[in-house]
Amino acid sequence: MAKNKKRDIEQEYPKKQFIEKLRRLADCIENDEKFRIQITGERITVPPHAIINIEHEIGKQTEEIEFQLKWKITK
Repeated sequence: MAKNKKRDIEQEYPKKQFIEKLRRLADCIENDEKFRIQITGERITVPPHAIINIEHEIGKQTEEIEFQLKWKITK
């Protein structure tokens, strides 16, 4: 997949897998290391300088919390 192609996907995980990923992510953030994850077949590397935020959304029938990592794309 091209690096600059727009993409918006969601991947559901069983609770145990989600917990493992969160723990790995927390360890990487705490140790100022890059975080690697594969989502729908694509390997993604999150740099240690990524901006971290938490978003809360309320819709008509659903409520959502998103843990987000954002960083600039380098060419």
